[in-house]
Amino acid sequence: MSAKKMVYLQPIPIRIWHWVNALGIVTLIISGAQIRFPEAITILGSYKTAIQVHNVAGLIVAVFLAWWLVYYKMVRNSLDDIYIPNEEDIKHGIVRQLLYYCFWYFVGRPSPFHAMPDSKFNPMQKAAYLVVMFMLVPLVVLTGILLMNVTPLRVLILMSGGIKIIDTLHFLVACSLFAFLFTHVYLATLGATPLAYFKPMIFGWEEVEDHDEEHHEEQHKEAQPQTAFRPVRHYPEHPVHPQN
Repeated sequence: MSAKKMVYLQPIPIRIWHWVNALGIVTLIISGAQIRFPEAITILGSYKTAIQVHNVAGLIVAVFLAWWLVYYKMVRNSLDDIYIPNEEDIKHGIVRQLLYYCFWYFVGRPSPFHAMPDSKFNPMQKAAYLVVMFMLVPLVVLTGILLMNVTPLRVLILMSGGIKIIDTLHFLVACSLFAFLFTHVYLATLGATPLAYFKPMIFGWEEVEDHDEEHHEEQHKEAQPQTAFRPVRHYPEHPVHPQN
């Protein structure tokens, strides 16, 4: 049985950001769906209420996006290491992790990646979060701010192609984030147990395999002297002579 250890993977600021962001995005999805299809969806009551809820949730997500960026870039100084794939990730890691998700997981093979505080995401996660956090989320926030301030930002809207272009882009990016949400939740259940990857985002700690301990045990075994076993030969104290 492999050794286990507890790793403090998710600090409190990131856990706060994650759950506020998750609640904000779910609220944006519900309110946005009602704004887009007001005759079919009336969860939030009136159309005006849906717009107000959507705007407030969007501003909260935008503020906490800045929180996330400042924390990882300026406080922890680990944004690049955590979210940007390196050369090894691009050459081999993404394919290796894809094979794990598609095949190896279902036959019981262990994941080729093991999370650590400064290396939380596997190569596929890095590639996905790079697109989501640095492209899709900023784009949906920017287009949302333009749609919230059509009159004051009229010049910028016209320079960007007009209100229809901004509205269509906002809707398509929001749909992409909606699809990503389902993928994100599904992949989060592929741990040792279905809730294994949820616990660190609640309590901060994750149980991982202690590969350093396993390596130390292997080295210890190799360092132990090997006892040479030789067959034992038994000699009688007095020779026995055959009787005539």
